[in-house]
Amino acid sequence: MGGKAGMTQDRVPEIPESGQPEKLSRKDFLTSEGSKHAMSRFIVFDVETPNRSNSRMSAIGISVVENGRITQDYFSYVNPEQHFDAFNTSLTGIDAGTVSGAPTFAGLWQKIEPLFSSGILVAHNAQFDMGVLKKCLRDYRIAWKSSVPYCCTVQIGRRVLSDLPNHRLDSLCSYYSIDLDHHKADSDSRAAAEILIRYINAGVQVSDYAKEYFF
Repeated sequence: MGGKAGMTQDRVPEIPESGQPEKLSRKDFLTSEGSKHAMSRFIVFDVETPNRSNSRMSAIGISVVENGRITQDYFSYVNPEQHFDAFNTSLTGIDAGTVSGAPTFAGLWQKIEPLFSSGILVAHNAQFDMGVLKKCLRDYRIAWKSSVPYCCTVQIGRRVLSDLPNHRLDSLCSYYSIDLDHHKADSDSRAAAEILIRYINAGVQVSDYAKEYFF
């Protein structure tokens, strides 16, 4: 899977100008000041996996949404240190050769952790992506946070676009006329970010759909 035009591969993510990413908890999120800060910065991400265990990443795409617009895109392949199932390779185009020389999750996490800690996490069908993240942190014995606030663009869509027959990523992209190269992490994350922006522009109070994910 190649980076989409305009995407940056293996670029060190930026963090807020304060020099240290603010650690946002569910409690912070629900306070007026914490909510004001959090709701201006969303870390939208998508992961691809090498096999049916869905316990490792083979690629990750991240799009940062601030004040209703995408301000940063990030993409990297990830060496999962596991085998690839033929089904996953046919779906994503990623195999062992693709990730040769790519960082492992442990190596990549050092780059992306400040970014993940700087806003509210968002994903499309978030339970899947958050679950893969949780398993990677567990398997590499990386201590992060006990819990984080997050939002799911599928769950929001089911509430605010209840007339649609389904709320799959490709269906919502078709509805909103958003470009999508499906099952490519960089394209999927950016598409989910664009969907989130559509919700915000329509007046959806995203904070109403925030939940807490426990690690």
